[in-house]
Amino acid sequence: MSDSPRTAPLRPALLASGAAVVCVSLGAAYALHALGGLGAAAGFGIAAGIGLLGSLFAFGTLGARADSRVTELDRLSRAGHEALEARTRVMQAVAEATPLALLFYSDTGRIVYANAGARELFFEGGSPEGENFLGLVAQAPDELKRALLGESDELFSVDVAGQQETYHLSRRNFELDGEIHTLLIVRQLTREVSRREVEVLKKVIRVISHELNNSLAPIASLVNSARLIAKNREHLEKLEHVFDTIAERAEHLSAFLDGYAKFARLPKPKPQEVEWRPFLSQFAALYPSAKISGPDQGRGWFDPAQVAQLAINLMKNANEAGGPASSVELSVKPEAAGSLSIDVLDRGKGLSAEALQSAFMPFYTTKERGSGMGLALCREIAEAHGGRLSLRNRDGGGSIASLWLPGRTRPAQLAASRARLTLTRG
Repeated sequence: MSDSPRTAPLRPALLASGAAVVCVSLGAAYALHALGGLGAAAGFGIAAGIGLLGSLFAFGTLGARADSRVTELDRLSRAGHEALEARTRVMQAVAEATPLALLFYSDTGRIVYANAGARELFFEGGSPEGENFLGLVAQAPDELKRALLGESDELFSVDVAGQQETYHLSRRNFELDGEIHTLLIVRQLTREVSRREVEVLKKVIRVISHELNNSLAPIASLVNSARLIAKNREHLEKLEHVFDTIAERAEHLSAFLDGYAKFARLPKPKPQEVEWRPFLSQFAALYPSAKISGPDQGRGWFDPAQVAQLAINLMKNANEAGGPASSVELSVKPEAAGSLSIDVLDRGKGLSAEALQSAFMPFYTTKERGSGMGLALCREIAEAHGGRLSLRNRDGGGSIASLWLPGRTRPAQLAASRARLTLTRG
């Protein structure tokens, strides 16, 4: 359709106005989608703007009403833009005020957004937008790197300025404009863990008191019975049964206390060179259905007895996780500077949020007859070696227990202030 002399000069203005609406609407929509969604006013602005443009191009009615339509498009564009800006400011205010550390980066590692919590925790208060997060993490100590570059939610601890700080990390992936983006959410749990440790100590006292009473009360009663029997010699044959019962209760109490004493008296590890093939063969013999993988040659550096006990505990848990025995895996991977990682995987029920947070606490257990000491002892062994033990859920079901151990030369500790996981220092 050709333009009349009256409407021809308006065609460039209308095209420019229409393009502006589309650009503003789509640009604002992208920004709000990254922060949590489009508002009703924004959606109305986009739909109305595109609808009006479609009507203009479909009917081509540009005569006397062209000026009013340009004005209407401008008004809708401004209204939609203002609504989007208001929603963006609200969402940014919420993100800045939260105590959680929020970090949003693209698939290439470019940091798109970091809130105040993330800037303080990772970047010493500086603004990291535009920097490459993957490049920064590559320079971090192995335990921090493993947590930040993992595949799912994780509870981990890091030594910061001589103090152990505990964090919970969540990650979610989003596809925006054909590119995968990742949102990291990090929460410091040190205080919560300390409070839980006090609760655990109280539980320890209750558990031990209960077990002592259950054993000592019948022993005291049986001793009185033995005295009465000794005074009545016609019942002497009953003494053997009394003494057998006393011995059984004493043995039970001794085994109970010895189990917890092992946790408290864990000997200092004696690292040595360990050849992989004979070390891994013991697990293949104990768990023939499991998949065991590791290097055929080379050596590790650790206390073989303690690390073997740790791995056996993890394999036992994996076999009891509810998945098929054939889905259990043990994988050993040597890393840089002589360090190594040992992963035990299963396809069981996975771990609840509470279990992820409390699994390493002494006496915490989700098993009906569990002692709650297995994973606590495993963590003690890992940390005595200067390593780290972590748990996380697997995509597709199940869980992963990951042990990281340093080589002969341990990496330097984080050079950062307390409660910071600084990525901006060399």
